[in-house]
Parts: sequence; C-alpha cells; structure tokens
Amino acid sequence: MHASTSAVKPRTKPRPLARTGSRYAHYRKYMVLYLISLPGIFFFLVFKYVPLFGSIMAFKDYNVFAGMWKSEWVGFAHFKRMFEYPDFGRILMNTIAIGGYTLLFAFPIPIVLALLMNELRGRLFKRFVQTAVYLPHFLSWVVVAGIVIGILSPTNGLMNQLLNHFGIDSIYFMGEESYVRSIIVGSGVWRDAGWSTIIYLAAMAGINPDLYEAAQLDGANRWRQTRSITIPALLPTITVLFLLQIGQFLDLGFERVYVFLNPLNGGRGDILDTYIYDVGLIQGQYSYTTAIGLFKSLIGLALIMGANALSKKTTGEGLY
Repeated sequence: MHASTSAVKPRTKPRPLARTGSRYAHYRKYMVLYLISLPGIFFFLVFKYVPLFGSIMAFKDYNVFAGMWKSEWVGFAHFKRMFEYPDFGRILMNTIAIGGYTLLFAFPIPIVLALLMNELRGRLFKRFVQTAVYLPHFLSWVVVAGIVIGILSPTNGLMNQLLNHFGIDSIYFMGEESYVRSIIVGSGVWRDAGWSTIIYLAAMAGINPDLYEAAQLDGANRWRQTRSITIPALLPTITVLFLLQIGQFLDLGFERVYVFLNPLNGGRGDILDTYIYDVGLIQGQYSYTTAIGLFKSLIGLALIMGANALSKKTTGEGLY
C-alpha cells in the first residue's frame, strides 16, 4: 500500500515577524494614543523638567550680566543664610501650620461632601447641588478674597451683623493675627471642596451596583451600605490623593495667601511662597529664593516618599 497523499504534513515553526515589522505594527496600532499623549509629554518637558536645570542657581551668586552658567559658584552659602535669617523659623512654622490645617480639614471635607451628594436621589436637585458647589472653583483668588473680606468687614459685614444680633461686639477679623490662618484655610475649603468631589464621585460611579442590591437583600440600610461598600471601594482613591496632597505640604500657593495678608496679620500669615515673592521678585535676590524653593521641593519629595512607603507597607496601595 502506498501512503495516502493526504497524510498530515509535518508542522513547521511559524516564522517570527521581523523586529522592525513588529515595532511598526505596534506603533501603527497605538498611533492615536501616542499622538494624544504628545501634548502632555511636551507640557511636562517644558514646564516641569527643563526648569529643574535652573536649580543650579541655588548654588551660585546669580548675576544677570554673567548669566546662570557663568555666575560665581558659592556652594551652600544661600542655604546657610536661609537658616540664619531670624524670621525663617517663624515663616516656616506659619507654612507648616497652614499646610497642616489644610491637610487636617480641607482634605476630608470633599470625601464627606461626595458621600452626601451620592445619596441625593432627585436628578435635577443633584445637578443643581453639584453646579452650586463646583462654581466657586472658577473664581480667582482675588475675587474670593474680596467676598471673604466683605463678609468679615467690621462695619457692614454679614458676620459682624450676626454677632451684633446676639449682643457680641464687632471683630476686625482681618486685623488680628489669630484669625488669618482660619480665614485662609476656610476660604480654600469653600473654593475647592466641591471641585475635589469630582474624582470621588467618579470612583463611586465605578462601584458594582450588584453589591448594593445584595446588601439591600440582606437588610442593610444606606448607612451600612456606605460603611461596608462605598468607603472601602474609595480607599485606593483616597490613598492616592492623600499621597499627592502630602507632597504639596509646603507648597500652599502664593496668591491664595497673599491676597489675605496685611501689615496687621502678616506675623502669622507669611509663608515661604510670600517670602520668596517679597525677596526674590521684589528685591531681586534670585539665588537666595531659589535655595528656599529647592528646600521646599526636597521636603515635599521626602514626605511623599516616606508616606508612599508607609502606605504600601500598611495598606498595599501606593503611587509607585
């Protein structure tokens, strides 16, 4: 007997695609994603990475005519001057205090606000509330300061009229040091708390509704569903946003604080950012204020690395 011509042919190994062809196919497949990412990459290169080279000014005595690279090298002289400045301790403590209050009060409020907004059932009413709490974010700090100072005015401000109604004398809130930190933190909460709820509401929208239905069948009320389903599902998002927030602990923003300062409350309101503006831009001491900015960045980097390591060890969640 002759062997059948239809016998199974021996298998041959598939020829691997040429590396260049494979790469071309990969880039062609994801070309749209690469194109979308280009503006973001360009932004970070130009505004985040290129300015890092300017940090060398902290170790030089910058001269406008000599330029950044030919100015005299002075090592750590500006850092030594920073720590020897008599008011540096006070300014640093003001920055830490306002940063601590912001982390303590301003960070949890959007979480609570998002949980409350998630419980709203009327569609139109929910949209109205969301719009109302988002709007202050689009106001500039100058407008926010004007509104707050008007409300706290000792002559015709709403707050003092309310105090007078209860028989309490008017208080010049903007003229006393003891109120300036609360005013700065409180105005920040009013302006940005609503806007910060967007990420939490988006995270809640991704929770599987079957979990809530199963909880309802087991007799769990809304509070129990929030404690057992919503909050645990939000924990990874909360952890990531907390790590990002703690990295900006000393970076409070110049305009946010400067608009509330005056000679009467500056003692407890001056922060590193306002000091950098006064000394660096007004007095032209660029190298000295670059050293202060570099000090802020290193503290922020140390905080975010320490918090990330602690978070990964305790919760398993982290930024990297």
